[in-house]
Amino acid sequence: MIDKSGCMRILFVCKGNICRSPMAEFIFKDIAKKNNMDSKFLISSVATTSEQLGNDIEIRTKMVLDEYGVAYESRRAKKITHLDYMKFDYIIAMDKYIVDDVVKIVKNDYAKKIYKLLDFTDEPSDIVDPYYTNDFETTYRDIYKGCCALFNYLVEQRLVALC
Repeated sequence: MIDKSGCMRILFVCKGNICRSPMAEFIFKDIAKKNNMDSKFLISSVATTSEQLGNDIEIRTKMVLDEYGVAYESRRAKKITHLDYMKFDYIIAMDKYIVDDVVKIVKNDYAKKIYKLLDFTDEPSDIVDPYYTNDFETTYRDIYKGCCALFNYLVEQRLVALC
């Protein structure tokens, strides 16, 4: 579904909204921009917990985004709400536990909006939380692969109007 402004609305979700989901948010924005389609998307990210509310992106996330030349901006972690479920077309979780948490928070996925990011690839799996593993490089590669696959899916399915 595309809103009145012509934008596909995508919300990335992880546990704290300081590592994986903001990384996905800015990687997807970068992919859209490089394809001259940044005006076709409204992209954001949120958490399922209140643990990191108000905190900016984790420094190690910033470092890996810098390493790959992905632009980002200062932001504050926020938690998903039922209103987010109503506002966004796709709710993209980083792992199966986040999917479960999102469903609990929004009460029901009656519109079938909730997916795992890597489900759009040919190797569906979970994206490991680098906050605990300290492996931000692998997380970046997995998120990049998932964002490319999601972008291609949306374009191929003509869910986003081509420029």
